[in-house]
Amino acid sequence: MNNVAGFTCVICGRTYPPDFGGYVCQDHGSEGILDVAYDYDAVATDMTKESLAADPDTTMWRYRALMPLSPDSEVPPLTVGGTPMYDAPTLAGDLGIARVWVKDEGREPTASLKDRASAMAVVNAQERGAEIITTASTGNAAAALAGLSASVGFENVIFVPASAPQAKIAQLLAYGSRVVLVNGTYGDAFDLCMAAADEYGWYNRNTGYNPFMTEGKKTAGLEIFEALGWEVPDAIFVSVGDGSIIGGVHKSVKDLLALGWIDHAPRIYGIQAEGSDYLVQAFESGEEVITKPPISADTVADSISADLPRDRVKAMAAVVDTEGAYLRVSDDAILAAIPVLARGSGVFAEPAGAAAYAGLVEAVELGLVGPDETAVVLATGSGLKDVASAMTAVTAAGTEPMRVDPNLEALKTELAR
Repeated sequence: MNNVAGFTCVICGRTYPPDFGGYVCQDHGSEGILDVAYDYDAVATDMTKESLAADPDTTMWRYRALMPLSPDSEVPPLTVGGTPMYDAPTLAGDLGIARVWVKDEGREPTASLKDRASAMAVVNAQERGAEIITTASTGNAAAALAGLSASVGFENVIFVPASAPQAKIAQLLAYGSRVVLVNGTYGDAFDLCMAAADEYGWYNRNTGYNPFMTEGKKTAGLEIFEALGWEVPDAIFVSVGDGSIIGGVHKSVKDLLALGWIDHAPRIYGIQAEGSDYLVQAFESGEEVITKPPISADTVADSISADLPRDRVKAMAAVVDTEGAYLRVSDDAILAAIPVLARGSGVFAEPAGAAAYAGLVEAVELGLVGPDETAVVLATGSGLKDVASAMTAVTAAGTEPMRVDPNLEALKTELAR
């Protein structure tokens, strides 16, 4: 693979060659998540700030010199990446800080950041000659894999909890995926998917197991820094379930530091729902995430509901290494953040995406982000993913539609109220 130097186990540091065909460290089984290592001298030859500025490709593949791809890899036709990042002065003013940017990942083809990882998975699966690809998901990763697979005619099998929002299940069925609704939690769906992949030899796209998923998700982080002209914000806020997205953002930071394109890391803040706060608990108590047992997760933000974050080693490192923090926010705060974020930036986020903004609010209240500082909020998915939660949020905010008879006098009466 182009510019890949090998793979390193995040637990023991054991290294594997670039052509290693496994997913995890042979000494640690499914817990032995691997990190892709690069030859940064080779990357610097293939990609510079100047070459990027001149590159007409605005998708995630503009960073292919810093991705585990073969030089002749064919990528899916859907436009993945290149999502907008908005300056939100209204939000900054409300919070009393210098600047807020909102990265809108709801603009991806299947309306979430998970498209980045699934695009990478489809490419790698094809390179390995796989015939079927599978994943477990609370909904977004599943939709992403279904959409990206459909774009290239790749057969896929999706495992999701039966409680997943109907909008997300509808996406899967529309794309023609074989959908397995599991009567249980996301953890149950994950375990069944892992067993099935092993039994049938399917390509395993699962987060926190397949090392290439981090490499796809990190492109959101690379876009953040490029959009800011390679200037480093003071803080980046990321909602956290399995931990792969925050691990990807951290990987983008490490890559750019190694290339010398930035001179320091921003503080990365991981935001978890109060009812799914595994990593917050571990951060506060200093517990070792490898041995900490699962919790019982329950939150309105289904996309970040995880009994046991599968990519928890990378997720914890993202916060600890950058001197950030893990923060918990209530479901009420998450729902309240949906209309606030939408009205202050124009970005309509699902609960998991709005959780990142709720976390920024909490951080400002705790004094973790000061009045002269800048922050990026990573809104990971569209509010259309979970309309029921959005309706609950706007009702709680006191916003309801007017209902009138079809005449001007009726309208005038209602407006006067």
